[in-house]
Amino acid sequence: MEHRYFKPSAYLTITAKLWRVHWPLVLVTAILAAVGSIALYSAAGGSLHPWAEQHATRYLVGLGLLLAAALLPVRFWLGAAYPAYLITLLALFAVMLFGTEAMGARRWLRLGGMAVQPSEAMKIVLVLALARYYHDLPSDRVSRPSAVLVPLLAIVLPIALVLRQPDLGTALLLMFCGLVVMFLAGVRLLYFIAGAVLAAVVSPLAWYVLHDYQRQRLLTFLNPEADPSGAGYHILQSKIALGSGGLTGKGFMLGTQSRLGFLPEKHTDFVFTMFAEEMGFVGAAALLMLFALLIALLLWMAVACRHRFGRLLIAGIASGLFAYVFVNIAMVSGMVPVVGVPLPLVSYGGSAMLAVMLGLGMAMNAHVHYDARLQRLDLPLIVQGPSLGRGLVPRLWSRH
Repeated sequence: MEHRYFKPSAYLTITAKLWRVHWPLVLVTAILAAVGSIALYSAAGGSLHPWAEQHATRYLVGLGLLLAAALLPVRFWLGAAYPAYLITLLALFAVMLFGTEAMGARRWLRLGGMAVQPSEAMKIVLVLALARYYHDLPSDRVSRPSAVLVPLLAIVLPIALVLRQPDLGTALLLMFCGLVVMFLAGVRLLYFIAGAVLAAVVSPLAWYVLHDYQRQRLLTFLNPEADPSGAGYHILQSKIALGSGGLTGKGFMLGTQSRLGFLPEKHTDFVFTMFAEEMGFVGAAALLMLFALLIALLLWMAVACRHRFGRLLIAGIASGLFAYVFVNIAMVSGMVPVVGVPLPLVSYGGSAMLAVMLGLGMAMNAHVHYDARLQRLDLPLIVQGPSLGRGLVPRLWSRH
């Protein structure tokens, strides 16, 4: 049987697609990346090396990736969803066997002279695969038990592999993004309530499966002052830097906590702390407003998209960015335990930068082809069982 993803009239020329690109969103990403480069320049003591220059270069590569992803036919991403998921899942499995270990964690694969982190790609690919799955699934089958098990399995498999690395922060982000897509697809609220109750019941047992350093992080979160020069050092120094910035900050490259070497990981997980110390509450609030604008633009694009695949894909990418920002800010503020989540587009890191830009490119692709008339593919019989009822999500997310 021949399947058509959308009618030939939906094809656009490259010029027409470029006109449809949401350039204000691209501009926001450029500003965020510029802020990151400036912060990394300060973190290096007024030098472009080793972080600021590479950060800017990676953004430019990521920008090319974003535009390339946006200009591809939407059917490309629809067809690539499952293969991309399987390849990334195999890459996560390969990390267990051949991965490079650093700081007690095995999260990277060496490809030539590059270190690649497959878990960063999985955050994007998981959303893509789930959007494809619910695009194919009729709305009246979304809450059937067999139809719920398939996406749950797709979420649990990468989480299990990521926890083996170990990387609790990424595992939590994968779970959040996956569940958000399921909720927006219209899965019945009862499933989420049951899952929350089950998680609350078994959560005490999680203590016994955590690694020693993860237990230490939880204890440190509860009482960082108990070991101010050891386990609690990171978060205490971060709080000092945040508080000492005041309203307008100490000035560019004048942050004492970062300049004197008290602030650890100032170029990665704690870059927001260093920025807030130098630019104060005003600068930190402006940076958060940029992230809020980026997420708001993505949600507007999701609402404007006329096909389910695009709506779920864009909303899933937006939820991932929100989780990234929220966890990072809460982490450096001492509101949640330290879990090693970078700040998107601002923190130093190649895999994270390229993954975020690829995800934005996929979202942009759905926006460029917002009026494409996509059709479902045939479904396996496993998802055609009896229904437990329809979801409570507004029809905005489940119309076809």
